Order: sequence, then structure tokens, then C-alpha cells
Amino acid sequence: MASAKIRRELECSICMDMYTDPVNLACGHNFCRDCIDRVLDSQMRSGVHSCPECRTQYPTRPTLQRNITLCNIVDNFLPTQPDQEETGVFCTYCVDYPELAVKACLHCEVSLCDKHLTVHKTSVEHVLTSPTASLEERKCSIHKELLRYFCTEDSACICLSCCLIGEHRGHHMEPLFKASERKKKQLRNALQKLMIKKEEMEGRVQNLHESRRKLVENEAGNTERVSALFRDLKRHLEDLEKRVLNVMSRVAQQLSLLALDLIQQLETKKDELSRKMSHIEELCNMTDPLTVLQKSDSGDLFGTKYGDNEDKDRCDQLFHDGGDLEMPGIPYTLHTGLSDITIGGNEMICIQEPDDILLDVNTAGNNLHISDDKKTASWSSNQNLPETPERFQYDPQVLSSHSFSSGRHYWEVDVGGSQSWSIGMCYPSMDRRGEQSWIGYNKKSWGLESRRNQCSVIHDSTRIPLPTNIYSDRIRIYLDYEAGQISFYDLCDPIRHLHTFTTTFDEPLHAVLGVGLDGCIKITG
Repeated sequence: MASAKIRRELECSICMDMYTDPVNLACGHNFCRDCIDRVLDSQMRSGVHSCPECRTQYPTRPTLQRNITLCNIVDNFLPTQPDQEETGVFCTYCVDYPELAVKACLHCEVSLCDKHLTVHKTSVEHVLTSPTASLEERKCSIHKELLRYFCTEDSACICLSCCLIGEHRGHHMEPLFKASERKKKQLRNALQKLMIKKEEMEGRVQNLHESRRKLVENEAGNTERVSALFRDLKRHLEDLEKRVLNVMSRVAQQLSLLALDLIQQLETKKDELSRKMSHIEELCNMTDPLTVLQKSDSGDLFGTKYGDNEDKDRCDQLFHDGGDLEMPGIPYTLHTGLSDITIGGNEMICIQEPDDILLDVNTAGNNLHISDDKKTASWSSNQNLPETPERFQYDPQVLSSHSFSSGRHYWEVDVGGSQSWSIGMCYPSMDRRGEQSWIGYNKKSWGLESRRNQCSVIHDSTRIPLPTNIYSDRIRIYLDYEAGQISFYDLCDPIRHLHTFTTTFDEPLHAVLGVGLDGCIKITG
């Protein structure tokens, strides 16, 4: 009876159920938070808020204070009480006020509350168990006796008569509690395996969530990069259009002046020819033979140098087939401009992140100091490093620790700390000791270098000076191994393509850099 009274005290007066997240008003009455919130919401229309219990009115919506003590009481009370609505099992002897049963006696086939359980017989034949709505399920359907054993051969719960005279006679039997413990052990093992599988599945789900999050982030970044690329391409095309139009205007103006000059020359020659023609006609009309012979003795009257092949060739130089003006330089400007844009469009879509290039200290020359993070190479006095086959003997150069034998890759370097420098890529078999051990001075390396404010690309000792200097301090090296291309870019705004080497690679490639006197180069990406 006591538990029933306690339960009544723990019931919300609005929903008539056990408190859920109990809160109280200033008047001291307690309610479920959701219940009182609904009541206060409904009172908003009238503008008057009041307690559902004592009708105490509040000028504004009252503040709800969580009743921690009551919440703890409810939490501690619920686990000890069977749910009336779920079990529906009440004490058999409580007639006036139905009390929830806490035990059931299989021998007497009754359900017992706390009060009647204390006065119930406690002899061995009274078998107590958890409350159940159907006690018949605990008995043998054939002999109407309590199920006390487990037949391991038939996997069935049986009574004593089933063991002695029934169909399970002679089978291997064990008490229910022992069979139950064995079954629990199997279930625990299965539970452990299921827990492991669940953890693995949760890990996979978490990884998928993380991958999806990165996909969304990368998609946003890639969208911006592609949009920036097309803005760059549009700007490059607009610049190319201006260049071509400027070339056309300049060439047309030059050709117009040349044509005008040639017209003037031809007009002069035409006037001279007209004068000579008039003189010849005059001679032809004379009747005096002596005069005709004397005045026509000049050889100029019969010359053909006016309007000869020289004039024809000069006209042909100005005009193309069909009489069109030939505008040299425009096809070249279009071709080179579109080629640069195409290379930039193909190679600058760097959806992947830059490769993490680390410098190999074992290859660094004696006059080169490598930072602890293996990203920076600085000029240093002779460090007396041990000579090894992989170390550069004379040159202040260093290779990357990682090589590339496939795919597309790029990395970036800050050359602002050095007036003289060389960067590029090389085969690991490049000479480390001979005169041709500097970047680009052999067939096994491709480099970009700066010497005395003049930038050049170099391979196999063949130097190609760049038409303009580099505008920024950051250079990007792009490798497409399968295409056999190494490209260099000036990371100014907009990015400027400097040069692309094209060949067929037959070894892995290492990044390589060299530092001039008192210089410093840093890998930034």
C-alpha cells in the first residue's frame, strides 16, 4: 500500500502519470514541464496565467524552476516499480485497492504485493518468480506440474513427470537455472559479437559522415576554384582579343602606309610613262624624217623598267591570294595565346591538394642547411657533412625525399629569400659530383633558374631566357607524368604560365632545388 501512495504523490495532476522532467511554480505545485507549458500556452490568449492546482494568478508568464529533488525521486522510484500499464498484474489478495504485484507464487498460482508477500508461506514448495499475467505458461501442459528441468536433446523445458515417465525419459536433463546460465553465457558471447559489429558499423557510419562532410566542403572549394579558373580563362580570352585586335590595327596601319607609299611611287611612274607616251605620239605624227630620227634617239623611250617585275613583287608582298591584305603576326599571336590558355586550363585545374614535399637531408650539399620541418633550404658555410653517394658534393642543392612515378602532382616554392636560385625536377640517377650536376645542365633534370635578375628555363645545358621576369616570389611546379610534362607557373594575379617541358619519362622524378649565396628557399605547398 505504501508504494501505491508514493506513486500517487509522484503523479502529475495534469496528465495523471508519473512526473517527466518535473518543474514547479512559485506557489509550490509541481507539474511535468511539457504539461504546464501546454497549459500556459493555452492561457496566452486570455492574457492571464494561473496555477492549475490552486488558481494562483501571475501577471506575466511564470518562470518554471526544475525540481531536481523530485526528479531524482522519480528516477529512483521507477526502476523498482513494474509498469502497471505494461504488465497489468495486481496482487490477488488486495480487493479494496488494487496494488501492483511484486512476486508470483507458482505453487499457489497467485500474485503478491509487498504486504502479502511477507505473510506468504516460505516453504520450499512455494516457488516465487516475477509477476506474470499467465501462470499456466510456467506449468507443463501435459502433467500440469511446474517446469523445473531442461531437456538438452529436445531443447524443451519439462516437468519432473516428463523426466520420469514422459516422452523425455532417458534424455539428458539439467536444472532450469543451470540451463539458463549456459544459455546466458551463449547470449553474452553473441551480445559481445553484436556489440563489436555495432561498433564497427558505427565506425563506418561515422567515416561515411566524415567523408560526406569533406565531400561537401571539397565541393564548395572545388566550385570556387573552377569558377576562378573560368574567370581567369575569360580574362585571358579578353586579353588575347585585345592583343589580336591591337596587332590587327597596328599591322593594318603599317600596311596602309606601305600601300600609300607604293601608290605614290606608281603614280609618279605612271605620270612619267604618260609623258613619254605623249612624246612618242608627237613623233609618230611628224612628217619630217630627220626630226623623227634625231628626237627618238633616246633609249629611255623604249625602256621597260617602269612597271616591271620589281613593282609586281612589291605589290605581291602587300597582298595575298584574291587581293586580300596579308596581315603577318596575327595567326602566330592567336596560336601562341590560345596554346597558353589551353595549357593553363588543362594544368591549373588542381582539384587535388598540393603534394607534401619534404627535403632529403642526406642529399643536401655541404653549403646547405635544411630546417627541422624539412621545408626550407638555406645557404650555410661548409658543414663538413659526411660524403655519401647520394649527397651533392659541390653544389648547394637538395632533392625531395619522395619521388613521383605516375599521376599529376604540383608543389609550390617561395624564392623571395634568394637572389639566385634553381628549382625543378630530376631523375635520382642525376650526377651528384661532376660538372653537370647542377639543375638543367644534364639530360636528367629540368629546371627554372634566376641569375642576375634574368630568369631562364634550362635542360641538357640548353638555356631559354624568359621574355619577362617573374612578378611574384612564389613559383608552382606542375608534373603530369603520363603526359611527360613539367610546367612552371608564376603565382602572380592572374597566374602566369612560364614554360612547359615535354618529353617521355623513364625514371621516377624527384623535386630538386638549389640556393645561391646567402639565399633561402622555402617549400610552401
